[in-house]
Amino acid sequence: MSVTSRYREAWEGFWREASDEPGAVFWDAEPALTAALHLALFEPQVTDPGLPLIDLGCGNGTQTRFLAERFPRVVGADIAEAALEHARHADPAGQATYRLLDAAEKGEVETLHAELGDANVYMRGVLHQAELGDRQPLVDGLAALIGERGRAFLVELSEDARPVLLGLAQSPSGPPPKLAPVFRHGIAPGEVADDAVPEYLRSAGLTVLASGELPLTTTEFTADDTRLELPSKWLVAGRTH
Repeated sequence: MSVTSRYREAWEGFWREASDEPGAVFWDAEPALTAALHLALFEPQVTDPGLPLIDLGCGNGTQTRFLAERFPRVVGADIAEAALEHARHADPAGQATYRLLDAAEKGEVETLHAELGDANVYMRGVLHQAELGDRQPLVDGLAALIGERGRAFLVELSEDARPVLLGLAQSPSGPPPKLAPVFRHGIAPGEVADDAVPEYLRSAGLTVLASGELPLTTTEFTADDTRLELPSKWLVAGRTH
């Protein structure tokens, strides 16, 4: 199974229009406020830091470049070629490599695993934007990428984020400027039930090793100049023997 073509086209359209300007994309906060906080939670659970790290759903590569400073080999993978063009353009030194990947497509995942071997995986805010029928295949793909030795770090918006996003989308003045293109391209965040994510992981043969809550920082600010944060949950998963 591969992800729906509508989903792929929505992301291509979004990233074709997106600016290269730092902070122009709603969820693209600087790594000190995102990946750095996640790594502090993830690294204690990583049993083999020498494995390659895959930033799954890397977008324009802001977090990928940060991760590449901390792991020996980092691959930014995304379903949208337009996103990867942004990522490569922002990484002229080639700190990371970038790869077009449909993680719900078993053959593509197996090919990448054959090249890299087991890997650690960082995946931020991908499932809640995927269509319902694509979610289990995506997690199955993630499980195939980590293999026996890797660990996966996932962070997803919690159910509590939905009313916040709906309030922003339906405000009288319209959604905030950075959120508007997301909705315009049909990427309205869906709702992933808080208890669904661990269930997807278990169904893929993985064990949840650690979990918790942490706000997901955005690049948008409220009228009183407060940075907008969305409630989110994080999990570390892997195989236990």
